[in-house]
Order: sequence, then C-alpha cells, then structure tokens
Amino acid sequence: MGKILTGKSLYHQVSLDCSKLTTERYSTSFTLGIKSLDEKFHYPIYAVYGFVRFADEIVDTFVDCDKALVLARFKADTYQAIDEKLSLNPILHSFQWAVNTYQIDRELIDTFLNSMEMDINQQTYDQKGYEAYILGSAEVVGLMCLRVFCENDDQRYQHLKYYAMRLGSAFQKINFLRDVKGDFQTLGRTYFPGVNLNQFTEAMKTEIEVDIEKDFADGLIGIKLLPKGCRFGVYMAYIYYYQLFSKIKKANTQYIMQKRVRISDSFKYWLVAQSYIKHQLNWL
Repeated sequence: MGKILTGKSLYHQVSLDCSKLTTERYSTSFTLGIKSLDEKFHYPIYAVYGFVRFADEIVDTFVDCDKALVLARFKADTYQAIDEKLSLNPILHSFQWAVNTYQIDRELIDTFLNSMEMDINQQTYDQKGYEAYILGSAEVVGLMCLRVFCENDDQRYQHLKYYAMRLGSAFQKINFLRDVKGDFQTLGRTYFPGVNLNQFTEAMKTEIEVDIEKDFADGLIGIKLLPKGCRFGVYMAYIYYYQLFSKIKKANTQYIMQKRVRISDSFKYWLVAQSYIKHQLNWL
C-alpha cells in the first residue's frame, strides 16, 4: 500500500502535480522529453517548465489586463516563494523547491524575467537586444535544467554551461521561425534584427538558418557529455527540434508567413523510438 501523504507533504505533491499537468497540457513535445529522463529528474523539470510557461502566458495571452503589473506581481511572488520556501501558488511552490534543491542561480531567474519584460515593452530588436532576449528567454532556461541534471556538481555544470546555452539558443531561434506569423501579425513582434518581415527574403531566412546550424553543432557536443540519466531526454528534444528545423528549411518565406510549421504527434512518437534505438546502440 502506498504512503499516505498529509499536510504540507500532500500540498507539496499536489503542487508538483500541477506543474506536471501544466507541462502535459501545453507541450506534448516537452512532456515526451521529460518522460525520457530518469524519473528523479521529472518533477524538477516539470517545475521549471511550469514557471517559465506561466510567465510566458502573462506576456503573450493576457490581453485584457495590465501585463506589466501582473508580471511584476508574479516576479515578487516568485522571490517570496524562494525565500520562504513556500507559496500558495502551486506552480511557484514547485519552482521554489527546484530552485532551493538544485541551487538554481537567482541571476538566471532575473535574466529570464527581464526577457519577459522585454516582450511587453519591445516590438523590434537590434542585434544587442536580440542576443539579450535569447539569453533570457532560452539560454538561461537551459541552464536551469542543467543545474538539475548536474545535481549540484558545480564543476560539471561549468563545463557544460556553454553547450547548454547554444542548444537553448538554437531552440529559441527555431521557435521564432515557426511562430513568425503569429508573432508578427498578432503580437506585432519582430525578433530577428535587421529583418523587415513585410519583405522577408529567402536570403534573410538562409542567413538565420546558418546561424542555427552552428548552435545545433555546439549543442550536440554538450549532449554527448551529459550524465547518462538525462542524455536521452535532451537528445530527443534535439532530434525533435532538428526535424522541425528541417521542415522549416524546406518551406519558403511565403509559406511560413502564412502557416505555422508543425510536427504531428504520430511523428513525434516515431522520433522517440528512433532516438531510443540510437541511444541504446551508443550512436550519440
């Protein structure tokens, strides 16, 4: 018979389950990736995803409210939860547990939340702003996950830090290309510096893709150096994003300005099987 949870232990488990549910409802791809990790990593990565997902929701979909005010409250509540090791917001309670357990740097959280503020206040980006946004919205999220994977081994974390940032950068730039229609037409955002999306040429798209390829190459080096318990899950995310990237490369600019490129759920499961075989045969 399973252990009966009561009081704070029960609340803690319910909070972790809320982060898990958030991940499952928002992203089939990330859910598959997390389930491919060792079980000990599931809840802390769910906790990180739930936190970044809710912050992103504030700036992207909360159209009938003062986004800056709501984000400021969310930020204050986040730090209060971390300091007090408790929050009645179950997503923040899960996140503070991950932060305090795996020594996730406050600087990473600051940088991430700053990028969310940029989404409220900026519509276009120069090169410096583009790099700052990618750092905050993607690279530091990769570093939060790396803190979990390294299980407080700071030497390993420092060694893998660069590669995790490059992989996060590749993923985010692909998101920008995938979501270019919605970001531009619905939210009025243009992330790529020097690109006029009203005159988005194939040459501009190719230049972005070359940059992504470089990030992917560095990211794969880091994946091969990850602890075994998380290597397959991260590799699967890499494979998924590379397949999405391949579809985007085959599409012309007119297509991606009209439709969002997707990977079907059935193909995602096929990718899981393919990635697992490669992992078992030590082809990574």
